[in-house]
Amino acid sequence: MISRIDMRGSLPADLRDVLPRAELDVEAALEKVRPICEDVRHRGAAAVRELTARFDGVEISTTRVPAEAIAGALAGLDPKVRAALEESIRRARLVHRDQRRTEVTTQVVPGGTVTERWVPVDRVGLYVPGGRAVYPSSVVMNVVPAQEAGVPSLAVTSPAQREFGGLPHPSILAACALLGVDEVYSAGGAQAVAMFAYGTEECPPATMVTGPGNIWVAAAKRLLKGRIGIDSEAGPTEIAILADATADPVHVAADLISQAEHDVIAAAVLVTDSEELAEGVEKELPAQVAATRHSERIAEALRGRQSAIVLVDDLDAGLKVVDAYAAEHLEIQTADAAAVAARVRNAGAVFVGPYAPVSLGDYLAGSNHVLPTGGCACHSGGLSVQTFLRGIHVVDYTREALAEAAAHVSVLADAEDLPAHGAAIRARFDWQVPS
Repeated sequence: MISRIDMRGSLPADLRDVLPRAELDVEAALEKVRPICEDVRHRGAAAVRELTARFDGVEISTTRVPAEAIAGALAGLDPKVRAALEESIRRARLVHRDQRRTEVTTQVVPGGTVTERWVPVDRVGLYVPGGRAVYPSSVVMNVVPAQEAGVPSLAVTSPAQREFGGLPHPSILAACALLGVDEVYSAGGAQAVAMFAYGTEECPPATMVTGPGNIWVAAAKRLLKGRIGIDSEAGPTEIAILADATADPVHVAADLISQAEHDVIAAAVLVTDSEELAEGVEKELPAQVAATRHSERIAEALRGRQSAIVLVDDLDAGLKVVDAYAAEHLEIQTADAAAVAARVRNAGAVFVGPYAPVSLGDYLAGSNHVLPTGGCACHSGGLSVQTFLRGIHVVDYTREALAEAAAHVSVLADAEDLPAHGAAIRARFDWQVPS
């Protein structure tokens, strides 16, 4: 059901190239989304509606979700689901509120200061997927950090659903209501990203777009980056588990399955120095997969080239492998798991020990589940309050402080053959700057 890669003996020099990874050719998708985005740019909401009919098979009269539909979704929400969402929101606020940045003023010289102000972006478009699964949890993960950052204007979009009359899924609308979001759109795919980038008669343009989506969403974000800010090009979900002989194969198999449930191209990777654990997980997987609702999807994901059990000599080698893989989600199920986790350098989020599974992070840990995929965790982090903030340096110098720096500025300007820079300093004084 899942392949093995034996790296015992010596690790390949090109680890990133030999580790299992889903095929996701965003570059190839660019040319397909380009005409879609151009259509939205020129024809606005009419293009979004027509593209929704073409790709989602849903006729909609407007992209903006009526306020009464949002309120009605909350009124009809299962009380147990409401309670769970409210607790998810509470925990997420606790974590993200502590990520707020404070203004710092540094006195560089007497009379010369630099202050770093943290200013939120003006408006964000928050994308919530709606394909094989429904993700009200992604509403929470997108909206909470934007709100805690102080973004003054935010809107949520999610694909139109035929069975709900062209509206997003009711649980998504209900989550928006719980968070106080009343600007919601029925739009998905590249056309939704373009809607936020260019604006339409129904939706004002946004400064930034965040949130996970399919390859078409990722391609549109890449294409339009620059006109809009983006968080990342989130691809298929992935889990890596670093485990030793102390791990329970039942837990490990269940956690691999939990992420494979998302998509047939979801990645599930176990890295272990224990052949006994590898065998135990291989025995567990068929029975657990057969017992799940989405067994066919999960089995395809586990059989795919993006999933594998990787055997290594020891945990040191295992750490090298998981750092090279740079997983979206990384579980550490080893002896002294906290110490091993502290050595990890590349991961979107790290889950420590047997009682911190990725499923907890997806919903209720308080952490954010919008995370870098495809190895991007080696240079990027997950969605947070900082995603929506810009650091602006405010420079405040007195005449005396500028005079003290003038000679150095003039020398450096001349060294770079930019004499007008030095002249801009000298223009403020009735004396020549010493050479």
